[in-house]
Amino acid sequence: MAESNPSAERSHISRWLSRVDRHASRPLTAVLVVTAAAVWIIVSIAARFPARWETIFQTVVAALTLTMVFVIQHTQARHQRATQRKLDEILLAMPGTDNSLLRLEHASDDELRAAGDQHREIRQATRDGHSGPGAAHSAEENPAQRPS
Repeated sequence: MAESNPSAERSHISRWLSRVDRHASRPLTAVLVVTAAAVWIIVSIAARFPARWETIFQTVVAALTLTMVFVIQHTQARHQRATQRKLDEILLAMPGTDNSLLRLEHASDDELRAAGDQHREIRQATRDGHSGPGAAHSAEENPAQRPS
């Protein structure tokens, strides 16, 4: 697999969204948001809750919430795609694996359910000490796949 510079391939928006997500998930950010909300409430109480301020506050909170939903969705989807590619690469590199699993995320609900049932049976057979379909691929029965 050829090495490439991932940051050169990512769009500016994607990098910016990841940066926002990274900064928003810090504890200091949470403290700042709670502090700002507390200050806003105290100032509003002192000013006897002007209706215009309440409208501004609600609008800002709604806009930030909606924005963060998209930021979080973008970064989670990106991380999930990267993880999926890594898992696909591991499946391709391991001899004797079921390569049909590589296409599983594009499978129909019935195919996904069938694959889950099949792997549940394999796990159960392995737990019970029987060899079921695919049980020969487990690390317990194949010393070559055991970690050193």
